[in-house]
Amino acid sequence: MTIEIPFSELLEQLPKQFFASLVAKVGEKIKAGCDVINLGQGNPDQPTPKHIVEAMQRAAANPKYHKYSPFQGYFFLKEAIAAFYAREYGVNIDPDREVAILFGGKAGLVELPLCLVNPGDVVLVPDPGYPDYWSGIALARARMEMMPLVAENGFLPDYEAIPAAVADRAKLMFLNYPNNPTGATATKEFFAETVAFAAKYGIAVVHDFAYGAIGFDGRKPVSFLEVDGAKDVGVEIYTFSKTYNMAGWRVAFAVGNERIIRALELLQDHLYVSLFGAIQEAAAAALLGPQDCVTELVALYEARRNAFIAALCEIGWEAPAPSGSFFAWLPLPKGISSAQFADMLLERAHVAVAPGIGFGEHGEGYVRVGLLTDEARLREAAERIGRLGLFEKNF
Repeated sequence: MTIEIPFSELLEQLPKQFFASLVAKVGEKIKAGCDVINLGQGNPDQPTPKHIVEAMQRAAANPKYHKYSPFQGYFFLKEAIAAFYAREYGVNIDPDREVAILFGGKAGLVELPLCLVNPGDVVLVPDPGYPDYWSGIALARARMEMMPLVAENGFLPDYEAIPAAVADRAKLMFLNYPNNPTGATATKEFFAETVAFAAKYGIAVVHDFAYGAIGFDGRKPVSFLEVDGAKDVGVEIYTFSKTYNMAGWRVAFAVGNERIIRALELLQDHLYVSLFGAIQEAAAAALLGPQDCVTELVALYEARRNAFIAALCEIGWEAPAPSGSFFAWLPLPKGISSAQFADMLLERAHVAVAPGIGFGEHGEGYVRVGLLTDEARLREAAERIGRLGLFEKNF
């Protein structure tokens, strides 16, 4: 006789996976034989560079890596991370005390609320923002306070608009630039404001730098740690997924505040026995090896951005070009919700986009498009949408 096994209250209170329904809808269309141009996801479409794959292949044969790895990762990878930050951002990182190896950036983002906040504490979250921030906060039984990101402020939070009563209770804040979903980038001046705000109220800052390599028009994205005092208040999380097309490899790292790094490593000591050593060796090869592959990848995304935005302009959809990331954040015609609009495009044009409401209340009125297919398919997507006649009189 099978017993009834209920889920825990903790699992029951996790936020619903909004995009699971989108994935299912796209899958149904493809299964029915439709040629769907899927621009709704954020999965890099290019292969991992050859020299990184070859480093992994060589390392996989090393018997040393067939045993348990050191719990907190191999020191050679931490040294490579420190060298990478010195080279790319002029930031000095202590590899022994200021680096934590992560099982992908998402793992670190979900783990940090468990490390730093208690039930009922307040966490400041960008709206719109990456939904997995919400997951870690729910697991920690903390409370979210949203920081609206609006076009009028360059999709940056306005710290002066946060009530002092909220800031006083906040223990943690998430930021993400270049931004998912808006494609906005931040300045050193903004990060200096962030450090001052965080220091005033005693708030730990987590800067999600997932798209750190992807800036357009000759502008390199700024690292939060480039600003004086940043390491006093927070950490930055960097993933190999986007910079080196290593999404499936599940390797990332956190750098910065020693106390936060220690908290991450302490939690992970109870969860994991570190990454496969060959992956760590390949990650070090990515950071220390030739970076032409990164330059070429950014140029590819910029060319796609330019082609897609130009194609949208031709159909009457006036949309700003993103300054970073591999997403475009597109304003909608009046009188239709983002979910309705996304459904319409999938049903009538066989183009999948992500509705803005899935990223938070202030995402309503937009859809997110991933620039993760070739220019011809991006132009075709715009042409299909144009044939629906939605933009002839709406802007």
